Amino acid sequence: MDIFNILTMIGGLSLFLFGMSLMGQALERRAGERLRTTLSKMTSNRLIGFLTGCGVTAVIQSSSATTIMVVGFVNSGLMTLKQAINVIMGANVGTTVTSWLLSLGGIDSGNVWVRLLKPSSFTPVLAGIGIIYYLFCRSSKKKDTGMIFLGFATLMFGMETMSSAVSGLADLPSFQQMFLLFKNPLLGLLAGAFLTALIQSSSASVGILQALAATGQVSYAAAVPIIMGQNIGTCVTALASAAGAGKNAKRAAFVHLSFNVIGAVVLLGVFMAGKALFAPAVLNEGATHFGIALIHTAFNLVSVAVLMPLAPLLEKMALTVIPVSGKQEAKVELDERLLTTPALALEQCRSMTARMAHVSARSLKSSVSAFSGYTPELAEGVRADEEQTDHLEDLLGSYLVRLSSKKLNEKDRREITVLFKMIGDYERIADHALSILESAEELYEKKFTLTKEARKEFEILAVSAEEIVDLSVEAFEKRSIEAARSIRTLERVIGQMKESMRTRHIHRMQQGDCSIEVGFIWSDVLTSIERASGHCANIAGCILERKINSVPQIYHSDPYLIQEEPIAEFSELDKEGENGYEKDVFSSGYACYGGGNVSLCSFRGESRGCAE
Repeated sequence: MDIFNILTMIGGLSLFLFGMSLMGQALERRAGERLRTTLSKMTSNRLIGFLTGCGVTAVIQSSSATTIMVVGFVNSGLMTLKQAINVIMGANVGTTVTSWLLSLGGIDSGNVWVRLLKPSSFTPVLAGIGIIYYLFCRSSKKKDTGMIFLGFATLMFGMETMSSAVSGLADLPSFQQMFLLFKNPLLGLLAGAFLTALIQSSSASVGILQALAATGQVSYAAAVPIIMGQNIGTCVTALASAAGAGKNAKRAAFVHLSFNVIGAVVLLGVFMAGKALFAPAVLNEGATHFGIALIHTAFNLVSVAVLMPLAPLLEKMALTVIPVSGKQEAKVELDERLLTTPALALEQCRSMTARMAHVSARSLKSSVSAFSGYTPELAEGVRADEEQTDHLEDLLGSYLVRLSSKKLNEKDRREITVLFKMIGDYERIADHALSILESAEELYEKKFTLTKEARKEFEILAVSAEEIVDLSVEAFEKRSIEAARSIRTLERVIGQMKESMRTRHIHRMQQGDCSIEVGFIWSDVLTSIERASGHCANIAGCILERKINSVPQIYHSDPYLIQEEPIAEFSELDKEGENGYEKDVFSSGYACYGGGNVSLCSFRGESRGCAE
């Protein structure tokens, strides 16, 4: 073997690793929506979790990538540790698909139909189809499909180049001695772990072992411990991913490590005992591509069969090694590890936005309650919620900007635009809640009181404010078109209610029933509620526009700007809703509306009379 063979081997190895990375990234993008749907349906059922991990890894061709996703999901609160254990076990089995694909390179037959299965026969066709898709198709999905074909063709070409280059190693005594050393199970285990940790891919290290098997010098006695060691080496990626993450993420990485180490140690002990007692002749034979793939699959399946019933013990062990501290753990943050899989990072953003929506809704409802019945506890809660929405807006905004720089399909880009707009609206709702609270505090501290009529009118407005903010949360979480339509109509009614109530209060001031100071506070509260409802309408507009696959835009403009003309579909909804809300303003009640005055006839089935 001369210097040119070494250069060829390095080139083949480089193409092999590049092709594997290229194919894996394209598969992640192509399967992004399915990944998000699959993982969002995750349950604590062991079998479902195992099959999910197995399927996802088989699709993206990387157990390391799946494990990083799991660590990120656990860290962001999208997955529990119990669920993660099952997925990690499935990922170890799913990664064996790659070794079976690579084993096709070992086909050697004169039969033309069998030879067609050999990668050198069909990869040129895949490469041709791939380059056509990649260069001439505009669709991002078709481009990703082309990239998958090109990545696979590059991978297999690299594999064959590497195999042909190392064939000369068979005649080198030093190479033969090296694999004689690896017949020592402990040395083989360490060699497999080191190689896999170095290239951070068990699939790639198995492929390299298969390429070396072409020399005929790799016996099964050396291959088995190396394969076992490869499962340990792949844990390095997950451990690095968990560094700096929360305790649950560290526990998930620890479970991955302990599962692979225990499985390798136990089965290595069984292998050594079987070798000493029975000394099977097959162990001294040269390993083949198919044999290595079979051992890789069998080892992982047996490990899962042995350790899956012990999953609760692995969980307890992780909790013991990384215990819960006396203080409450820091709040969950967005995990940057998921940025490598944009579709899943986007799902994490949706989950965090839903959390922000609930905090924002709670702040508005608490502030409205404080206006009619102020307490220091309510005030403290509103301020804490407002600070939290500020933090979440900064956190999500920064994360979404970074996510926008990734390669995304058009649907995901529209989703990011929607989330950008929504987090701004939810943050502004909390700001208006704080304004309402400050008005309530002024009313409380100056010992002002509202008239009986004003209190009754505010009760109507308070109920409508709570209803519209709850509908905004429902519209976002469930992507409910009906909830979005109800928001649009209810927002219009709240605007008309506000104008009528302000006019009626002016009349009370003119009659001397209340002071001008209270009138200013009253006007500020009505304006804050109206503006909060306007931001709820913005959220509804995003939901409705997403339905017709257009880039969302704020149809209900900022209160300080001129309102934009709603699009045709919304105009029809407004016309329909304006009539409908005479019968159904609230989710389970109705308000009579006419003559410029607002009157509550009934709410949630309870007759209350009119507020005239």
